[in-house]
Amino acid sequence: MVQPFLRWCSEARTLPRLQIPVHSTENPAPLTQHRRITLIRRMFTEETLPLLDRVVALLILLYAQPVTRIVRLTIDDVSHDGDQLFLRLGEPPSPVPAPFAALLQTYIQTRPNTATATNPNSRWLFPGRRAGQPMTTEALHGRLRKADIPRLNARTATLRQLVLQAPASVVAEMLGYHVEHAENLAAEGGGTWKTYAPGDHTQ
Repeated sequence: MVQPFLRWCSEARTLPRLQIPVHSTENPAPLTQHRRITLIRRMFTEETLPLLDRVVALLILLYAQPVTRIVRLTIDDVSHDGDQLFLRLGEPPSPVPAPFAALLQTYIQTRPNTATATNPNSRWLFPGRRAGQPMTTEALHGRLRKADIPRLNARTATLRQLVLQAPASVVAEMLGYHVEHAENLAAEGGGTWKTYAPGDHTQ
């Protein structure tokens, strides 16, 4: 609505002539499963990337987590049960596979912004520079752009793949998503778990 007004002002000579940029509303191409796997491998092997960036990217590529949730994670959301590492994103906590578990534990021991007098006891998984505050979503968005991680498409691609491998209701509860959203993605992808009944299947 602003662009027509600016054009009118320019044509009426109440403003100098303006070059108004045109913003495309097209969505970028969906992330393929092959591209997602390639990015996951890159995060495990490209040691020139900051460890923080690799951990954030893997939280998106493995667990479909949005940045708004990632910044709210704390070190208390990471737990052990014997040799298995778990990450609480929903209920029950999600197991962390061995390659990522080692990376995550190393990151926790070397978290940034904890060596200052104002933030030594921060519980945030991604502490910010301000005392008691996590990193901002804007800061993480910038880091992901620099690392060439398409966060939105990567998150959608990850969730689509997960709901094809397990019941949408289970995936939604473990990752903190609305069940309806996960079920819609499963239906779009031709999921085969439509007759699955959630509940205790151990008996």
